[in-house]
Amino acid sequence: MSEGGPDPFMVAKLVSQAQEVLRALGMPKEQTNERSALTLLALLGLKTPRGMSAREGSSAVAWRYAQGLQLGITEIMDYLREHFGKRYQPNTRETVRRRTIHQFVQAGLVVQNPDDPARPTNSPDNRYQVEPGALSLLKTFGTEAWAGALRSYLAAAETLRTRYANAREMQRIPLRLPSGQSIALSPGGQNLVVAQILSEFCPRFTPGARPVYVGDTDEKWAFFDEPLLASIGVRLEHHGKMPDVVVYYERKGWLVLVEAATSHGPMNPKRLIELRTLFAGTQAGLVFVTALPDRKTLHRFLPDIAWETEVWVAEDPSHMIHFNGERFLGPYPGRGE
Repeated sequence: MSEGGPDPFMVAKLVSQAQEVLRALGMPKEQTNERSALTLLALLGLKTPRGMSAREGSSAVAWRYAQGLQLGITEIMDYLREHFGKRYQPNTRETVRRRTIHQFVQAGLVVQNPDDPARPTNSPDNRYQVEPGALSLLKTFGTEAWAGALRSYLAAAETLRTRYANAREMQRIPLRLPSGQSIALSPGGQNLVVAQILSEFCPRFTPGARPVYVGDTDEKWAFFDEPLLASIGVRLEHHGKMPDVVVYYERKGWLVLVEAATSHGPMNPKRLIELRTLFAGTQAGLVFVTALPDRKTLHRFLPDIAWETEVWVAEDPSHMIHFNGERFLGPYPGRGE
């Protein structure tokens, strides 16, 4: 590598080899592009060797030094900038996560949060690591052992994917809707409060209400009764910023919109305007609720909570806090409802 940065010829060779590896593992086309190849190299701790150009030796030698690094998305991007001279824009983080890492995890090539499988999907501390069996395989790339090791790995790959998929599924939060339908939310974060909204808040304060939408930090649309929402005058684009839970309280003609405020904010004045616009087509009365896990979180968000909304704290499930207005738990006519 030259003093000015990585040898471009050597970088290109390592990227080409990583793409060859990903194709051999049967990854889809987009997950064999340069971005995905570089991501794999970062997770393996591979880089262009100092003082050696591609003309002096084969970069395949480097693969035997592959490591099982645990890295977050930002750390991956930092690694690529330092060792490959690849500078991604900050908004590329989601592309790396959703279009490379997500598929690597699904394929069993990479394990998410091996140090803490219950870590919330939207946690900034998420870590990724090449699966140990895959790491052993990749160390043989460029050697005579590669072909045989690849055949053995691919023969066991489906079992491996199933095992890791089952392990991830065990961490999910099971939830039974009033209709009897079962769904499962990704672990941790606001989804713990989402589950409590449906199991604790709704039976107490909106008995018999029908869930219309349930969000998930991983899949976003965990449950959506689109026909029910359309029947009361609302048609949504799937890119709209939905509240975490929407329930239709038919007996009173209310549409109850609930935000689970953990890492992101509560029902503040800006959010009220957004939701009134999003649900402007309905004749149902709109009720706005902020759901919080505990009083400590309430204290943090208290300055931001909008008037004429409700607050529910999961650790005190039988009580609710009413923020001003002339009624308790109800819509306000003349304000877009």
